[in-house]
Amino acid sequence: MEQTTLGVGTRLQHTHFGPGVIIGVKYATYIISFINHGIKEIDKTDTLLDEIIPENPTIEVETVSDTEKSLLKILRLWGGITENVPLGDRWAGGTLILKPADSTLKPKEIPIDAFFHKIVMLRDRLRVLEQQINAHKILTDEEKVNIQQYITRIYGSLTTFNVLFKNKEQWFVGEKGSKED
Repeated sequence: MEQTTLGVGTRLQHTHFGPGVIIGVKYATYIISFINHGIKEIDKTDTLLDEIIPENPTIEVETVSDTEKSLLKILRLWGGITENVPLGDRWAGGTLILKPADSTLKPKEIPIDAFFHKIVMLRDRLRVLEQQINAHKILTDEEKVNIQQYITRIYGSLTTFNVLFKNKEQWFVGEKGSKED
């Protein structure tokens, strides 16, 4: 790769580290977040880097504010990548049955794995929404807090589904669980 002025948000492919995104620019190096290898500082002239999608060409060093914007952009670009959240062992292979009160109507069966996947996606999207609200430049701190309270209540409404999670640290936590003792 010959260009040495790629900007934050540029998606790259490295021969050894795989796909990554530039999250910082220094005088002679890029700070790159690789999907499978974490954050690495790579020389701008590294011949093992290939540009995929260029963004924000610049020769300036990025500020903290610019890095925050870039990280939010990375979250949106790689939004489909989520942590591996295991379903509780007792639910694996199970079925969720929605049975109407009217016995003439047929019940709906949904594999618990599919339902759980949707719950985890919902949680991940709420987290991204929280990050976008907290990083919003126009909203006041008071407006951010008010919106955050609604999101906390949503988490509280979803605590019913905690029974599906294998690991307690991945549970939904609402208002009661977020207060300090």
